[in-house]
Amino acid sequence: MRFLERGAASKLPDAINYEGYFFDLDGTVFLGETLLPGVKDTIVSLREAGKQVRFLTNTTIRTRRECLDRLNRLGLDARLDEIVTAAYAAAVYMHELEPKPIVLVVGDPAFSSELADYGVRMTNRPEKATHVLVGMDMSFDYGKLHRAMKAVRGGAELIAANPDPNCPIPGDVIPDTWAMVKAIEAASGVAPSAVIGKPSSYFAAKVLEWSGLSAERCLMIGDRLETDIRFGEENGMRTALVLTGVATARDAQQSTVRADYVWGTLEQLAELIRASKEEASI
Repeated sequence: MRFLERGAASKLPDAINYEGYFFDLDGTVFLGETLLPGVKDTIVSLREAGKQVRFLTNTTIRTRRECLDRLNRLGLDARLDEIVTAAYAAAVYMHELEPKPIVLVVGDPAFSSELADYGVRMTNRPEKATHVLVGMDMSFDYGKLHRAMKAVRGGAELIAANPDPNCPIPGDVIPDTWAMVKAIEAASGVAPSAVIGKPSSYFAAKVLEWSGLSAERCLMIGDRLETDIRFGEENGMRTALVLTGVATARDAQQSTVRADYVWGTLEQLAELIRASKEEASI
């Protein structure tokens, strides 16, 4: 693990030499409605340098369009095809299954919307479901748990959209997808057969396919060791941990998941890019 302190840009000259820069969103690019330090300068500079930028998020409570609108509202230029959410990847996954599944969804309306856009058949009847697909559900209750349990006990496959146990918000942390998945697993006695979002190999394969880049030429940047950094590490990418979200410096030092770079904020990547430009102009 290499740790970059502010003002020490010369320590990591290779950090600016990737072709693709993959950014997590919550805790990395923004927190709530606040853009995090250095983000705008970094994104603008990478685009000017001809780098490919992608935004990879495990969210299931926002559609890709809603993520795009949020980025634009916060002052970042982005395109819809640059955004990959766990909900969108799950919709692609279900669309690709044969025979065509019938899905009981545990999740917010945005999740169902992404599935509907891909023509995925959905049901609220446990006996009809071939799969139970679980995302973050802010109205999760006993009735939903009971329906999902009945479907799984009846033979439906349990699929997790992501393995995030919680999600950081300004001043708090709230339960995320994995909390719902584990409740359904406990009630049904059946573990999930697949996880779609980061750090899964399926998510990585799709992102690399859509980007047209090889894994070793990509840098994954995020605030979670167990999802963002593990995602890059297990799928052939280099990784950078930012300490603006879930993980702390102590976590980075003690975890068995090791980032290639650890930055306090994305301002430190922006410093690297500025230093490179200055050297090139001499």
